[in-house]
Amino acid sequence: GGSQPRPGQEVSVKVLGALEDGGLVERDPRLTFVPGHGDVVQALELGVPTMLPGEISFFLAACLYAYGRPGSRRCARREPDVPPEAPLLFEVTLLEVRDGPDPQRLPPAARLRLGSQRRERGNFHFARGDFAAALRSYRLALHALDGPATAPPGPEEEEELQEQRVKCLNNCAAAELKLGRAEEALAACEAALRISPDNGRALLRRGQLLAEQGRDAEAALVLRRALELDPANKVIHAELSRLAKRQSRPSST
Repeated sequence: GGSQPRPGQEVSVKVLGALEDGGLVERDPRLTFVPGHGDVVQALELGVPTMLPGEISFFLAACLYAYGRPGSRRCARREPDVPPEAPLLFEVTLLEVRDGPDPQRLPPAARLRLGSQRRERGNFHFARGDFAAALRSYRLALHALDGPATAPPGPEEEEELQEQRVKCLNNCAAAELKLGRAEEALAACEAALRISPDNGRALLRRGQLLAEQGRDAEAALVLRRALELDPANKVIHAELSRLAKRQSRPSST
């Protein structure tokens, strides 16, 4: 009964995933996600939208549509590890289809959970070298964390929302750099610093990016501030030393 999931709708599925030898590596009695948001492996992203509510399907997924060439180390849901380059057989039951959640209207605690889930998914993509997918997940995490909520967050929730936003922006900067987009990476660092002016990770990366653009005076100020916060950081010392050597060279006429 019912119809196939439409773009933007949320689905809940029961999932079992097995290796070729029959070993069970994935089981979730109720996995909920929005197809297209990058929160699950591609076999589910692509397969579930072809299903009807109540249907049971089997998807045989090559490794690139499962956990990739590196496989996956054991975590809370998977047992045992997924070996490198392992194809998987998924048994999927589509339990429910409903309109997707609007993260702007969720209570603060639910926004935090959704934002954390999407940031972790971005880290999953980043570790596998899929930087475009990682960036998409980090942006979706920010979308969940930003904007008005159904109720104002308490002081602790607001602090955690800000911390999560800064983490996502720093991760966006890292992904943008991997994609060769230095200006976008710099913008992400500056957005993180508007929230948390003393964030060491954002200060260091902003200083490095300014130095790459030849904005040495600005870079030195930023890196010195980062060094005040983390005096033992060898990377900051090296960056400042490199800047000092560059600035001491006589200019050509």
